[in-house]
Amino acid sequence: MDKKQELENLHIKWKEECQCKLKKMATQVVPGDGDANAEIVFIGEAPGKSEDAQGIPFVGAAGKFLAKMLELINLKREDVYITNIVKYRPPNNRDPLPKEKASCREWLLDELKIIKPKLIIFLGRHAMNNFFPDLKISEAHGKLLVKKFKGMSTRYFFPLYHPAAALYNGSMRETLKDDFKKIPKVLKEIRKYEEN
Repeated sequence: MDKKQELENLHIKWKEECQCKLKKMATQVVPGDGDANAEIVFIGEAPGKSEDAQGIPFVGAAGKFLAKMLELINLKREDVYITNIVKYRPPNNRDPLPKEKASCREWLLDELKIIKPKLIIFLGRHAMNNFFPDLKISEAHGKLLVKKFKGMSTRYFFPLYHPAAALYNGSMRETLKDDFKKIPKVLKEIRKYEEN
């Protein structure tokens, strides 16, 4: 079975089994989307209104901005995999609660186990704090983090500001662009390190 099929089966399984309370309020589930063989996985926080309506992550204003950022480094959305910590939209786009994150955590980890990306990019502090609870995004953005997690092959993580936050903040937008431009170099270093 190829990775694409494995992911489809995984989403069917978790759609049934996920105990997240947001399930009752959301229009539909928003599983990860993209290339099952991607070297890069982007992890956001939770679906917003557009995502809830379409069932696809990052399709609203933040998603369009993310697509522009990918163009900066000669990538398309189809080249990467995009998912969220939480697979259901929180009411009024509020931050997901710790219990909601915990309910969807195994689903996210299962996605990562199938894809085995070389690099995981956190979009915003919620995604980053899910793996690195003590870090501040203002200090960690644009820096490569290396950590081994039990049951996960990926050891390389790269936090960025969330595209939604950067949309309305000019200086943060420039910082996000600068950080984004580091991705190809970071990936090249990871590949080189893994070959040795």
